[in-house]
Amino acid sequence: MVTTRFAPSPTGHIHVGNLRTALMNWVIARKAGGTFILRIDDTDQERSKEEYVDGIKRDLDWLGLHWDRVERQSLRLDRYAAEADRLRGMDQLYEVFETPTELDLKRKKQLNMGRPPVYDRAQLRLSADQKTALRAEGRVGYWRFLLDQTRIEWTDGILGPISIDAASVSDPVLIRADGQVLYTFASVVDDTDMGVTHIVRGSDHVTNTATQIQIMAALGFAPPAFAHHSLLTGPGGEGLSKRLGSLALRDLRAGGVEPMALLSLMARLGASLPIELRSTHQELIDGFEVGQFGAAPTKFDADDLTPLTARAVAALPYAAVADHLATLGLPADRAETFWTTIRANLATRADAADWAQIVLDGPTPAIDPEDAGFIATALALLPDPPYGPTAWADWTDAVKTATGRKGKTLFRPLRLALTGREKGPEMADFLPLLTRKPKV
Repeated sequence: MVTTRFAPSPTGHIHVGNLRTALMNWVIARKAGGTFILRIDDTDQERSKEEYVDGIKRDLDWLGLHWDRVERQSLRLDRYAAEADRLRGMDQLYEVFETPTELDLKRKKQLNMGRPPVYDRAQLRLSADQKTALRAEGRVGYWRFLLDQTRIEWTDGILGPISIDAASVSDPVLIRADGQVLYTFASVVDDTDMGVTHIVRGSDHVTNTATQIQIMAALGFAPPAFAHHSLLTGPGGEGLSKRLGSLALRDLRAGGVEPMALLSLMARLGASLPIELRSTHQELIDGFEVGQFGAAPTKFDADDLTPLTARAVAALPYAAVADHLATLGLPADRAETFWTTIRANLATRADAADWAQIVLDGPTPAIDPEDAGFIATALALLPDPPYGPTAWADWTDAVKTATGRKGKTLFRPLRLALTGREKGPEMADFLPLLTRKPKV
């Protein structure tokens, strides 16, 4: 069975970059009728917070990216310890004691000599006495995986054939001095134990993938199918790393972005197919192929969500917004008609509140000084509500006859008087919704 996972660290709120990874893994699982795991990578106990776990779940639930089960790394520490012991028994995990300052000096020296800054394995063969002496100095050991310095190759689902010389990569640290198991190792154990068959993640993980394939091989595990999507940039090609905090999903939600607008954009961003608004998750699934995505950095512009959200709102049926409209105080017998009348004129569904206020309390008329006399005459010809389906035509005919105005000089001032806005729904449909006659 196809099994995928989304594995965020609960050290902050997830953003559009995280969503890209979550969506691709979710779609692959759903398309194959498989399993989608939400795995909380919370081995960093100092930075991980339960409020962020709740926030991750809330964001995914808002988008309809529902998981089949939840796993937590913090509950699997015994498994990591057991597999680490296996690696030690095979002499594939070795203890080192260099400080960050010492490692930094080594890297600078290598770079100055024109060499790649790869760990030199200076402490690979420390004796027991040497380790004892280092501990006596107050040093605490941490653990590196011994890479086989050959080429690591796989066929990536997006990038194609990948070949990395392990000699150009430092032996990765798997366990820190404080005992924290790092992502590189914990993910290997989790993905194998949980039967993960496909992993899609950002292209910044390519080197991690190479080392993880070797760790899997050392433990006798078969690697899953990997695909690495491109990283997002700003609309001008600038990096998004400093802006991702402002592109948190919770903030997009608070700003009125519609779930299907966001999903429709992210499901095609960087792919060879045009971006199209989808109305259902099944449409997203049917139109998705991971191989359609390219390797080049992908531009993300939050402004693209504005028209998509407006179109998504305009397509929402009354049933989807009935609960929201009920909070606006509209008469129950007018709520559905109200929605179908105004939805095509909304940027977000929250904007319905402004139109509801006009319906219930009357507008704040916008009247050009030169139209003041005309509007006074026109409103004197407007009867009190309720208004029937022909009220707009009847009223404008009467005003035209009385004032001689026609066309834009007739209709524009009347719209401004009734709504306070230059644009909006068809007035023939909107006027019957009004419960109060404008007062000037």
